[in-house]
Amino acid sequence: MPFELFIGLRYLKAKRKSTFISIITFISIAGVMLGVLALIVVLAVMTGFEEDLKEKILGTNAHIVVVHNGASMEDYRQVMAKLTNMKGVTAATPFIYNQVMLSSGKNASGVVLRGIEVASDRKVTKLSRTIVNGTIDGLEPSIADGADALPGLLIGKELAKHLNLFVGDKVNVVSPMGNITPLGMMPRMKTFRVTGIFNTGMFEYDSTLAYVSLNQAQTFFDLGDTVTGIQLKVEDVYHTGELAASINRSLGTDYYARDWMQMNRNILFALKTEKVVMFVILTLIVLVAAFGIASTLFMVVMEKTRDIAILKSMGASGFSIMKIFVLEGLIIGVLGTALGVISGLLVASNLEPIIDVIQKATGQNFFSKDIYYLDHFPSQVVPSDVVLISVTAVVISFIATLYPAWQASRMLPAEALRYE
Repeated sequence: MPFELFIGLRYLKAKRKSTFISIITFISIAGVMLGVLALIVVLAVMTGFEEDLKEKILGTNAHIVVVHNGASMEDYRQVMAKLTNMKGVTAATPFIYNQVMLSSGKNASGVVLRGIEVASDRKVTKLSRTIVNGTIDGLEPSIADGADALPGLLIGKELAKHLNLFVGDKVNVVSPMGNITPLGMMPRMKTFRVTGIFNTGMFEYDSTLAYVSLNQAQTFFDLGDTVTGIQLKVEDVYHTGELAASINRSLGTDYYARDWMQMNRNILFALKTEKVVMFVILTLIVLVAAFGIASTLFMVVMEKTRDIAILKSMGASGFSIMKIFVLEGLIIGVLGTALGVISGLLVASNLEPIIDVIQKATGQNFFSKDIYYLDHFPSQVVPSDVVLISVTAVVISFIATLYPAWQASRMLPAEALRYE
């Protein structure tokens, strides 16, 4: 073991009469630990939110949406055939998108009504996997149901709660785009039967979306054999921008393709920006702990003035003296970082039960799903984030040791021993 490291380790343990320095050392270690812990937990939560939100978005929506500029799409079958032959596209499905109002008894709510082709939609979105009650296959009445059977409607869990609806209940769908009569525009209205309730886990979707079959949507909105657009599923969800641009070039100016990142860029950009800002802000905790390390070293240098003079008199160079105190500070920083990483990983991996205990103990709800759009507290640790946090903490600790260690290396033996 190099003598610089040996002496640095000895200096971590102060003499009995200098226990104050030991207390400051423990406080410095605790400061680094808390800073690293806070960074790991906060970035894990931010990453969890981002990944969970992406999963909800991609589960309910397609990777790319192709629409016709300013009108319904008439030749959608030919366009679908062309798109499915493009490299990178794995599946396609037509859809109809319009705003309506659902009414049941005295309850009413404005929603977005989507018309889907059930068979092909299974290949593009994960809607069929989110059904918690009923079935998606009930959107189209079968022959066994009889000619007078009501068409099916699929609604979200939160919307079902708001309208007090259950599978099998009747609900009126009202469209403001109605028929022109001598008395003016009369809204269209049709009765549907709830055949399924879905739960995406995203409050915004579960409270504002409803689905019917493509044929029923075409009939209800009087669209004929046209659709609003085509939804696509692709192989690589993180390179959809290039594929969307290729689709725009291939189909021409009459069509417009947008990927899921474009359609949700505001919220994705906000999450990424917030993650960076939180990293910068919480790094200040480690900086404060670094001041504690520097203060500890200054006090150790003052206490070990005679030792430094003796070491120099025995032939130790100024670089060796500096190395002793740099190693001592690094040991504090590395130990605090290691404890912070261990405790941070433990907290991040058990964050949801910890939050539940705190909420029950305080009676406060820290996680409102109608604000954060999600129905649980996500946490995902990214190894690269842990490495970045650890390296940052150690580097800051190292920088904090340089000035007090340099001051110790400049000490002259004669001056140090003058008053001894």
